Amino acid sequence: MDLSVDLVELACALIDTPSESGREGALADAIENALRALPHLTVVRDGDSVVASTTLGRAERVIIAGHIDTVPSSGNDRALLVRAGDRAPVADAAGNHSVHEDRLYGLGACDMKSGLAVQLKLAHDLTAPNRDLTFVFYECEEVEATRNGLKRIAETKPQLLQGDFAILMEPSNGVIEAGCQGTMRVEVVVRGRRAHTARGWLGQNAIHASAEILNRINDYMPRCPVIDGLEYREGLQAVFIRGGVAGNVVPDEVVITVNHRFAPDRTSAQAEAQLRELFTGYELRVVDAAEGALPGLTRPAAAAFVAVTGSVVNPKYGWTDVARFTALDVPAVNFGPADPSLAHTPHEYAPVAQLQRMEAQMKAWLSA
Repeated sequence: MDLSVDLVELACALIDTPSESGREGALADAIENALRALPHLTVVRDGDSVVASTTLGRAERVIIAGHIDTVPSSGNDRALLVRAGDRAPVADAAGNHSVHEDRLYGLGACDMKSGLAVQLKLAHDLTAPNRDLTFVFYECEEVEATRNGLKRIAETKPQLLQGDFAILMEPSNGVIEAGCQGTMRVEVVVRGRRAHTARGWLGQNAIHASAEILNRINDYMPRCPVIDGLEYREGLQAVFIRGGVAGNVVPDEVVITVNHRFAPDRTSAQAEAQLRELFTGYELRVVDAAEGALPGLTRPAAAAFVAVTGSVVNPKYGWTDVARFTALDVPAVNFGPADPSLAHTPHEYAPVAQLQRMEAQMKAWLSA
């Protein structure tokens, strides 16, 4: 892989190298070999993840990270550059075929090989940046967390991820999305008593009784705390409901699965306590939970990044791997090209101008 080529050409090469989750070896090899050829970087390979760092003794260290895997192909394996004024061979998210800007299509163009191209160009071009840099290219983000390369490195080699500020180049439409919400799934259990439906008064219908749980969710008023000037709106949604025994049996149990998105000023333990209070009187089981990530925009490196890029800053609604950096006391933001609503779609693309602008912004920040 030649990192000296044009940014768009490099992005095309990344798209044209298959790297479905669990099959990232060829791309990891190409990235590792290209980075090892750069004398200003120290490179470590961990599984199919690659970490490359400068050691210039700067006052601050910035981590720039991105996952190298994609979801399975939907027939969009090869990169395709469509110029403004052409008619795209595939529809965009709105079903509109008219193209008014240069767009790069292909598997991972949005999520997130365009972001990887920016990372690699920075790694190649910035031989004497004003901050020490660590570039992380990790596998298996698109699948279960137990296989996530960044998670593994954070747990087994946390020294590789030490820094003052981190940027995760997930698609964010070219604006900064700071921190992220925490997430939790719980099961709320409603008990009843079985009976024959012909004598239903002898039982207690758990499905009927579950209306109380749904009423409590409907009446829930979300917290909207402001952190570093950003408002994080919490959420509570019933996402699954199961119950029933047979067509002639009064059901004795209903389980409602509830997803709670909580602001990063709360821990998962505090979020759980809130849910237990909300569903007082019912059995509650925690299925899974992930901590949120504070934006940390008051940290010097983060504040300088916002100032130099001039980017809009939004709170991140949702959970991303920035939380893994926060767990290591490294504030982190999402900042990458392309509209995240296009991720995982057959017609995903990245606007070329957005890639070029973000490369220029980050170079200006790291060279000033």
